[in-house]
Amino acid sequence: MDISKDWSAIRIHFSKSFATNMHVAIASVDSNNMPCVTPIGTLFLNQNQTGFYFERYTSTLPRNAQSNNNVCVLSVNSSKWFWLKSLFKGKFNQSPALKLYGKLGVRRKATVQELRALKSRMKATKRLKGHHILWDDMIDIREISFSKVEVMKLGKML
Repeated sequence: MDISKDWSAIRIHFSKSFATNMHVAIASVDSNNMPCVTPIGTLFLNQNQTGFYFERYTSTLPRNAQSNNNVCVLSVNSSKWFWLKSLFKGKFNQSPALKLYGKLGVRRKATVQELRALKSRMKATKRLKGHHILWDDMIDIREISFSKVEVMKLGKML
């Protein structure tokens, strides 16, 4: 898979993954070269091999970015139908998981368009008490620029 040529397919995969998992995992490395994985439910991919996430509850990612801004984002399609169909056929038509490699960028205030994207993603829960507790105060985002994609292969199935 080529990150530039296949960016649309990558975005579709991430969208399907969010529909089943509601998060991705972002791996970073701390100042002692120890790995750390952070679940993020607010990652959005732009049209140009970049993305952003709302940086409200993350303390590790911004701290790690000070010494090493490299990250790896894992997105897994956990749809039961996707897995059952693939297991029945003995083959995945698409990779069940992708990894995007990139660099964390600056932290900044979200634009109106970025806030609208968050509101749209979370609208199914807007009448729930927890929705307001978790997402009403999301105002800062962190940009990510991606340089490489890796398809996760599971033996002969893919």
